[in-house]
Amino acid sequence: MAARVALRGSAILRTIRPAACSLPRESRRQFSFSAANMSSFYSWEPEGPTIKTQIPGPKAKAQIAELDEVFDTRSLNMLTDYEKSSGNYIADPDGNVLLDVYAQIASIPIGYNNPVLRKAAQGDEMINGLINRPALGNFPPNDWANVLKTGILKVAPKGLNQVFTAMAGSDANETAYKAAFMWRRQHERGGHHVEFTEAEMASAMRNELPAGSSELSIMSFKTAFHGRLFGSLSTTRSKPIHKLDIPAFDWPQATFPLLKYPLDQHAEENAAAEAASLKEVEDIILNYRVPPCAVVVEPIQSEGGDNHASPAFFQGLRALTRKHNVLLIVDEVQTGVGATGKFWAHEHWNLQDPPDMVTFSKKAQTAGYYFGSPELRPNKPYRQFNTWMGDPARALLFRAIVGEIERLDLVNNTARVGDYLYGKLEALAQKYPGQFENLRGKGMGTFIAFDSPRRDEFLARAKGFGVNIGGSGQSAVRLRPMLIFEEKHADILLAALEKIVTSW
Repeated sequence: MAARVALRGSAILRTIRPAACSLPRESRRQFSFSAANMSSFYSWEPEGPTIKTQIPGPKAKAQIAELDEVFDTRSLNMLTDYEKSSGNYIADPDGNVLLDVYAQIASIPIGYNNPVLRKAAQGDEMINGLINRPALGNFPPNDWANVLKTGILKVAPKGLNQVFTAMAGSDANETAYKAAFMWRRQHERGGHHVEFTEAEMASAMRNELPAGSSELSIMSFKTAFHGRLFGSLSTTRSKPIHKLDIPAFDWPQATFPLLKYPLDQHAEENAAAEAASLKEVEDIILNYRVPPCAVVVEPIQSEGGDNHASPAFFQGLRALTRKHNVLLIVDEVQTGVGATGKFWAHEHWNLQDPPDMVTFSKKAQTAGYYFGSPELRPNKPYRQFNTWMGDPARALLFRAIVGEIERLDLVNNTARVGDYLYGKLEALAQKYPGQFENLRGKGMGTFIAFDSPRRDEFLARAKGFGVNIGGSGQSAVRLRPMLIFEEKHADILLAALEKIVTSW
């Protein structure tokens, strides 16, 4: 008989029994749940996790070996059976089904195999977008304006009414950087209407600056992550492995405030850290050898360890960029689309003056940057251009996602569930001192993290207890549930987390 590990949420009424397998008894677990564990939003997801084998199991191992012959599998987390994954649950080839609070690195918004998205994918509009993929800059579809207005631009951040679409988060940031450089040079020339000189065009072809011009930079923050493409890597500062051997630009970095937790016990120290960071930012803007034309910042430094700062810090940052005529680019690739209990995380800052650009991807399933100023549209065609410039099919998918978020009020759901989950995690942190350290993300929806003294082992053990979870930085365990994550799912997660720390 399989060893039993009961994950106790509310009432326990029914047992989901794992199928027989040939692995040792201790590797098989069954979990008990009630019918109340099922999703309130959709009826198609399972009631809870099912663990039949070790992960990876025999089928997964065989398929991984086959894949490794033709594809690099060294970063593989879990081989996935997407046909059998549903809602908040991810499945593998061996029949294991895990509660997924990592969600493809924060990229799945409303669940695996969502029926509304399936319906959208089967429509004539989607089929047309897939099989007749346009070079958007040259041959946009005749309904492209409507697609943008009813989807991507319907949820545009306040004050930003235009969009440049892109392929991925790194691409979104790189195109935003290009827009910043062009904006700055246009100002130096005297405005959009001023033509390029022959000397400028000739020097560009030699990869040289015209006489009298100085280099420009994009300022980022230590432990930031803004992508892995050539330009974005020069603003990424989270791990050396991302940057080794790649030539980098001489671009500055400021210290992101290193807050201490609990926040209410370190208010003065944290305020001082934020003030010091802002002072450093201003010094870089005024004195760095390669002047920045823009500052790029994440609302929460995600890959760098889930590092937070207060609304007051970001208000101060916006004031500094305005004071010194430097653009503010807010990277919402991971924080955007409802994860923090607001559609865009920077809404928590209550800015009087919106960011100049906001980049997005991941849960949007498409990518790009929002902007408002007409001066951020380059003065000539083909300056911001590539063949695809995004993907109409993905824009249509985002439109369907936006519709479901609105229909089910999922942003408010995430805010409410996040408060519930955070409170329960606080109780676990008190019950098990040292196991859930520096708990952070209060009031930020389900965008919650904590530090574990044995983080890598913590993540590995989680799968055995029916949960797929991720890490960030050196020691953080980060939660990235989908927007359809509910209190009942939180109870399953919390029970698993407790099992992990009591199984050392």
